[in-house]
Amino acid sequence: MQLEKTGSERLINVLIADDHTLFREGVLAILSSIPGMQVAGEAADGLEAVSKAVTLKPDVILMDIQMPELNGIEATRRIQQSGLDARVIILTMYEDDDSVFAAMRAGARGYILKGADQDELLRAIRGVSSGEAIFGPAIATRMMNYFSGLKLDSEREAYPELTDREREVLDLIARGENNASIAKTLTISQKTVRNHVSNIFNKLQVADRAQAIVQARKKGFGG
Repeated sequence: MQLEKTGSERLINVLIADDHTLFREGVLAILSSIPGMQVAGEAADGLEAVSKAVTLKPDVILMDIQMPELNGIEATRRIQQSGLDARVIILTMYEDDDSVFAAMRAGARGYILKGADQDELLRAIRGVSSGEAIFGPAIATRMMNYFSGLKLDSEREAYPELTDREREVLDLIARGENNASIAKTLTISQKTVRNHVSNIFNKLQVADRAQAIVQARKKGFGG
């Protein structure tokens, strides 16, 4: 990785890969005005992005997903497989879950939307250049929702006989909370909590709280 300096500041070399000329020119104008950043080159399609990554050895690559010849996901994968130190940020209009996780599997270190403001873009470039994984706020929220959904699906598959409220109670039991604390958290009476706990013990076929906690934690509750 190139480590040039401007004064005492490390210079970050960036390759812009996007098939829209106006977009490339806009990003070029932004980065050219920022101290410590330099545009190493531009690519108008995926194959050119891979080729220029090899010859220019940039620190960071801003990679669009939808490009001719080779899409950004596959271009990212080839760049990572080539052993280059370049860190890829997917910069795109698409925020669907499939695109996000395909980019992650390909080795992208960041994923932000083209509608992001200048500060977010610069933070992403600086972050990935120093080894961080960066995802814009909108993408981070989608990732959290996605994994929360997986956790909920996993819990439902583990104990399909439990009601949603019983799952909530079991999750709190697995966290070590007592009945009074559970009642306060869920805004229900302690008598209602006791009824839920009794039903949970019967359905899980456990004798006490300790056994319930052990079983629940094995299934992902209490995390």
